[in-house]
Amino acid sequence: MSVAKVLRRGSISVIDYRCDAGPEVRPFPERHDAFSVSYVRRGAFGLRTLGESHELVAGSILVGHPGDEHTCTHDHTRGDECLSFHFAPEIVDALGGRNELWRRGSVPPLAELMVIGELAQAAAEGRSDVGLDEAGLWLAGRFVEAAAGRRRRPEPTAPRDRRRAVETALWIDAHADQPLDLERSARQAGLSPFHFLRRFAAALGVTPHQYLLRARLRRAARLLADDERSVTAVALEAGFADLSNFVRTFHRAAGLSPGRFRRASRNDRKILQDRLARLR
Repeated sequence: MSVAKVLRRGSISVIDYRCDAGPEVRPFPERHDAFSVSYVRRGAFGLRTLGESHELVAGSILVGHPGDEHTCTHDHTRGDECLSFHFAPEIVDALGGRNELWRRGSVPPLAELMVIGELAQAAAEGRSDVGLDEAGLWLAGRFVEAAAGRRRRPEPTAPRDRRRAVETALWIDAHADQPLDLERSARQAGLSPFHFLRRFAAALGVTPHQYLLRARLRRAARLLADDERSVTAVALEAGFADLSNFVRTFHRAAGLSPGRFRRASRNDRKILQDRLARLR
């Protein structure tokens, strides 16, 4: 099995599991080390846990409870891939508590969970401007609602929450060139990551990570238009630690590479005309 840790925060970690086991491999018991929800993005496998047997296919959710033993089998097919989110107890408490929902073993493919699972996969591959930790919290929150057979009623955005969201957005703007993540922004707001994500998005219409990316893109666009420094230097100044990620994110947002945007901002009319022609 291939195991790659994609993300590690204080209360959330994300692991990419890729298993190539088949029917000839003898299964063995394992133990969950944290509360977890794992999105099965490819393949299928059997699960034995707490005296019950489950069959998981693409779109299913494997649910983990710390200390519980489980055994995975591959009697019918070979291999599977899972994107697994592990949560600290305080996150689970914010989601509704450490109850029996986390010991159900699995959840079958449900449309609302599959959509978020694919969003999480896109975030893991850098194809979305939603943060991977944000997608993991959404997936866990929807799992709790679906497993409990209930939907959370929309909460009105209180003036205090709107003010806190605006103040934190201004703080993100001022520190966008620094390494920021959901947990650091939540601490600044004085909330848990789960409650901060929900209230920030409700008040401003974007997630904290989306807002951070757009703050960095605004800064990069200003630098590209007004400054002579290299694209690499602009990326670092704007807060992007990786050049390829900057180029991909900028192109997705602007429809132009940073270099072409710079030339367009300096009156290269052909670039702008070509861009407008594609919009017709």
